[in-house]
Amino acid sequence: MSTTTQLYSYSLSNSKTYLFAALFVIGNLLLPQLAHLIPQGGFIFLPIYFFTLIAAYKYGIHVGILTALLSPLANNLLFGMPPAAVLPAILVKSVILAIAAAMAARHFGKVSILALLLTILAYQVIGTGLEWAMSGSLYAALQDFRIGVPGMLIQLVGGYFLLKAVRKV
Repeated sequence: MSTTTQLYSYSLSNSKTYLFAALFVIGNLLLPQLAHLIPQGGFIFLPIYFFTLIAAYKYGIHVGILTALLSPLANNLLFGMPPAAVLPAILVKSVILAIAAAMAARHFGKVSILALLLTILAYQVIGTGLEWAMSGSLYAALQDFRIGVPGMLIQLVGGYFLLKAVRKV
């Protein structure tokens, strides 16, 4: 399943980069608040990554990296979530996601389930390895694979349909 869509790659000198990054950061502030209404919702639904995926895939590496860095930091400062202890791992995974999404969009040139699946697997596998190296705990590093599969499926299916819906924006 794939769909053609207009993909962008805004530079840091383009004001649209900052506008779109701000919009996606707001999304990454609101979605985790909804997820945290459910016990363990952040761990299950991985909401902090959703709009980073969309930002980087649709609007390029710069919008993606800004969203990846600012979203967890703003959430931590405003709401204390993610907790400071796990913030480095989440920042690393977020940046890896932004890079993987931008690379997949550039390589495939369209939105597809396969491209999104590869993006999600790339950031999770690489991020898990780096989180394990950072924390020293394989059990903690594998948390997304233990209980975050619903979140990865939301990223895959929800990401596909959202990217498809905004294909001309």
